[in-house]
Amino acid sequence: MYAVIQTGGKQYRVEEGSVIDVELLPGEKGDSVSVEKVLLVSDDKETKVGRPSVEGASVQLEILGHTKGPKVTTFKKIRRHGKQLKKGHRQQLVSVRVASISS
Repeated sequence: MYAVIQTGGKQYRVEEGSVIDVELLPGEKGDSVSVEKVLLVSDDKETKVGRPSVEGASVQLEILGHTKGPKVTTFKKIRRHGKQLKKGHRQQLVSVRVASISS
């Protein structure tokens, strides 16, 4: 059984027991988080596609820990004016394990 969920503006295909990194969710290590925005649920017999989400479906996630994503560096230079701008950013991420999928 697998599902397609949406969290943090991105979509993820998840199965029970899989571990993924998603954008920051509220909660601490060991907490359980429920995602109600389930776009698709499929098992061996049938596939349910939501418009925009499947009613009554939810995915339970267990928070494993907080991490940071890779460093992204931006650099702008304005010619003939001697102006330069350099910025860096690291996205806050949460590692989660899919505990259960209910449809």
